Amino acid sequence: MLLPSWLDPDTLIKALGPWALWGVAVIVFAECGLFSLLPGDSLLFTVGLFVAIGAIDHPLWFACVVLTIAAILGNVVGYWIGRLIGPPLFKPRNGLMGKIFQQQYVDKTHVFFERYGNRALVLARFVPIIRTFVTLVAGVGRMDFRKFITYTAVGGILWAVGVTVLGFYLGQIPFIHNNIDAVLLLIVVVSLIPMGVEYLLARRRNKREALI
Repeated sequence: MLLPSWLDPDTLIKALGPWALWGVAVIVFAECGLFSLLPGDSLLFTVGLFVAIGAIDHPLWFACVVLTIAAILGNVVGYWIGRLIGPPLFKPRNGLMGKIFQQQYVDKTHVFFERYGNRALVLARFVPIIRTFVTLVAGVGRMDFRKFITYTAVGGILWAVGVTVLGFYLGQIPFIHNNIDAVLLLIVVVSLIPMGVEYLLARRRNKREALI
């Protein structure tokens, strides 16, 4: 909703023509691991719609496979970028940079992902900007890669397949087609509910532990 008009999903996909699916896959890859301000959700939904009306000449299952692979690969690249930039970024140093990028933050991030990483990776997948950021942070915090790839794959499948299939079946309904942004915003809100519940439960646990 806040992106420039040339990033409108309809405009992008029509401009890509016969290469629409592959162009969207590149954008999804970038949005999942490199640049957060890209229209990943609305592009997936619109791809599903365009497959349904025949504007994208690929079967639904093939589109879902391509987009899922792009999403997971994007996360893997983001993870390894985080692992590579983590040590030099958080090395001990004097001045303001040393106060901002302290090793203790990496240690706390590592503990967080060891405890909540699986849920964070799956739920954050449905939240724009957060899905890019959480991947990078998982790398900086050196989350176990086998655990990372397992849960980022689960999240990638649920997100890429789920939103694309929603577009395929619901996008042809005029009200939904005309209010795609509102539908995707509703998906984000629903995805944030488990995060909020987990945050409240964690605060309650921490308070109980502090009293012991």
